[in-house]
Amino acid sequence: MFNALHPMSSQNHFAISYEFFPPKTPEMETQLWQTINRLAALKPHFVSVTYGAGGTTRERTHSIVARIVRETDMKPAAHLTCVSSPREEIDAILREYWEAGVRHIVALRGDPPTGVGTKFEAHRDGYANSTDLVAGIRRIGDFEISVSTYPEGHPESASIEQDLDALQAKVDAGATRAITQFFFDNDVYFKFLDKARGRGITIPIVPGIMPIRNFKQVAGFAQKAGASVPRWLAERFDGLDDDPETRALIAATTAVEQVMSLARAGVNEFHFYTNNRADLVFAICHLLGVRPLREKALA
Repeated sequence: MFNALHPMSSQNHFAISYEFFPPKTPEMETQLWQTINRLAALKPHFVSVTYGAGGTTRERTHSIVARIVRETDMKPAAHLTCVSSPREEIDAILREYWEAGVRHIVALRGDPPTGVGTKFEAHRDGYANSTDLVAGIRRIGDFEISVSTYPEGHPESASIEQDLDALQAKVDAGATRAITQFFFDNDVYFKFLDKARGRGITIPIVPGIMPIRNFKQVAGFAQKAGASVPRWLAERFDGLDDDPETRALIAATTAVEQVMSLARAGVNEFHFYTNNRADLVFAICHLLGVRPLREKALA
């Protein structure tokens, strides 16, 4: 029987990446940099920094990305959206990132400023959608370009085939990697991957992993994002609203099971939505065999 907690061989190679978000308070900023410094020891492939709806965190995003370039060895990927901005403004941001040493952009359409579920309307002088943005980024510089994809379908898509059409268009425009919306049923990911490969989409399609800290919060976000929450997962957290210690153990076990199962099936790239916290992600990576390099003892 498969033991999810049995560590992977240290000889296995995994490409790990993390997502952070700009903090809103000085206390949250302190926590963010503690998280960044701890996870930096695991030598991630890259780290991404999100971008608020309508560009609300643009300056903070740029500041964090620039500081990561200056103070760490990690390669940052800056999120960029089409929302509420003309092309000239977005192009200027891209040139600023290039000058700051950033060579990786996560290109997204972005949520409508009026909220998830409302109709998206492009800026009259802006990029029309994420595919258009990818093409614009490619014209500005030789960036690595990651894009999003939705194994269970984007909330606005009529079908998985429509999502695959969108992914193909982004690849044709110059995308070099796709990162999935989070999911909890690994079969969902593998079915989507098979369909993408069947279409000839060959770029890496990296599973996005969401460790669950607050089940109700994650379930609410999943509903808006079009991600399903299996009944067995809800049952695991049932009755634990007032038991944070047990909830944390269940969260860790669930995330480890998912990642180790994907790894055993041959997946070697993972993108973690960290919520600016290091503990769960660090533990998962440890079990994968991704650990800080230890200095050799002096002879």
